[in-house]
Amino acid sequence: MMVSRRTLGTWLVGLAWLGVVGVGMNLLWGYAKKPGKAASADGTWPASTRITRITRIPGRPTLVMLAHPHCPCTRASVAELARLMARVERRVDAYVLFLRPAGIEEGWEQTDLWRSAAAIPGVRVVADPDGEEAARFGAATSGQTVFYDASGRLRFAGGITAARGHQGDNLGEAVIAALVKDAHAAAALATTPVYGCGLHDPEPRGGTR
Repeated sequence: MMVSRRTLGTWLVGLAWLGVVGVGMNLLWGYAKKPGKAASADGTWPASTRITRITRIPGRPTLVMLAHPHCPCTRASVAELARLMARVERRVDAYVLFLRPAGIEEGWEQTDLWRSAAAIPGVRVVADPDGEEAARFGAATSGQTVFYDASGRLRFAGGITAARGHQGDNLGEAVIAALVKDAHAAAALATTPVYGCGLHDPEPRGGTR
């Protein structure tokens, strides 16, 4: 069967378009699965953190998430934190620390991410001027989560999403839930990749206001 030049041209354009779409999707997925820099947290709760001086309760596990208030990827981390807190039924003292760079006016950090985290039952939201607290926890990527057991020993450090901006079941959330249920669920420190913007990125991709 003869194919007209117009039909052939249409097919070729269509194939080229599909190729471009495929390349674009691969690039997007590659970015989504590219982790940020992992934390270098100490093995025990940092004695110098002001969180300890305010509300730390001996004998209770503690979770801390470090976040950039303008990182679009962190929406998924906050959403997964809400799911996790519902699973553990407030048996954890949880904090989300939002970076406020030096020289930036107070309130810059109070985006919709701040409000979403503050709305989670059992979670306390705290401003982190110049990332001082993030440095104490060795965090470099938004969404970095650290979990300490009741004795103050670090048991988990990583992310609680499976990819950038991706909500759903993930290993980090499952590990923390298991540790809350059974403190001996993992013999060694558990880690997962962290998917998010750099904590000190001046303008993360997208926006959250």
